[in-house]
Amino acid sequence: MRKFSSASTAIVVAISLYFALAWGYDALRILSSPSYGLDEVWRSEYVFIIGRMVGLDPLGLIKLAAFFGAVKLVVACACAWHVADRVRAMVRGTANADVLEGALIIIVALGILSAGLAARSGNGEIVREYAIQLLLACLATALCIAERSKVYAIGAGESTSPAPEAGVYSGPAIHP
Repeated sequence: MRKFSSASTAIVVAISLYFALAWGYDALRILSSPSYGLDEVWRSEYVFIIGRMVGLDPLGLIKLAAFFGAVKLVVACACAWHVADRVRAMVRGTANADVLEGALIIIVALGILSAGLAARSGNGEIVREYAIQLLLACLATALCIAERSKVYAIGAGESTSPAPEAGVYSGPAIHP
């Protein structure tokens, strides 16, 4: 059971590091651009579609693109925070995955939105990119849930060892 826990922790840390780097780079690219990333039409297509649905003017589109860039930066910082928390946990104890789980929920929501809108326009490359990110976020979320349920089960007094067979007394031996 310990090897599964170490392997799942390593996978969650690797996925967190991936999102910290990938979304951090994307956020810095968006926020450092004079047009907040709107110059790359295929990558910012979801901003244009949402802006068209809501009826935004050009200034509103720029504000919406800046908002999504800021969200990506916050998610990247949360993932980087989780990696640092896992490193700290190797020395001092357990890590708290609440911040990462919140970031993963945002990643899944934006991934579904972006992949759906890119599929609607027929952009296969962007759909593939967001689908991979969506799968990674779902895997990390599932591993965090599995780790959390294991911690709660142990904290509630449940044993992780198999239960004794029916009819077999597993208490202290009674001698007459």
